[in-house]
Amino acid sequence: MFYGEFEHSLDRKGRLILPAKFRETIKENYIERLYITRGLDRCLFVFTEEEWKLQEQKFKSLSFTKTEARKFNRLYFSGASEIIPDRQGRVLLPKYLKDYAAIEKQTVIVGVANRIEIWSQKLWKEFYEKTQGSFEDIAEKLIE
Repeated sequence: MFYGEFEHSLDRKGRLILPAKFRETIKENYIERLYITRGLDRCLFVFTEEEWKLQEQKFKSLSFTKTEARKFNRLYFSGASEIIPDRQGRVLLPKYLKDYAAIEKQTVIVGVANRIEIWSQKLWKEFYEKTQGSFEDIAEKLIE
């Protein structure tokens, strides 16, 4: 559903405009609201409402008697916020999430099939440079 890599800046009010391709997908699929939360590797995860409910069911089913499950759910769900893009496709990122992801002004917005990831430009470049050379090795380990 969401694919590609796009560089965007926050506007002076701290809003981020979603890439045109993502806005089209949202419109074509009658998506009204999105959910944003802390992602892995210090990025932000953005889900459609439908995908958010699937993720929620999966993580709610983790046993609350397990310490790691409690920690993960606390961080994941306490960081969650509903966001509704305005008519221009802009969303306001909560300050605590911008702080978590080290987002100041420049971002990279990445489509990862069922979710959107929002990265600080600096952290995305670091991640990309560190992992691009091992792409084939990763594929070999994961894909049969």
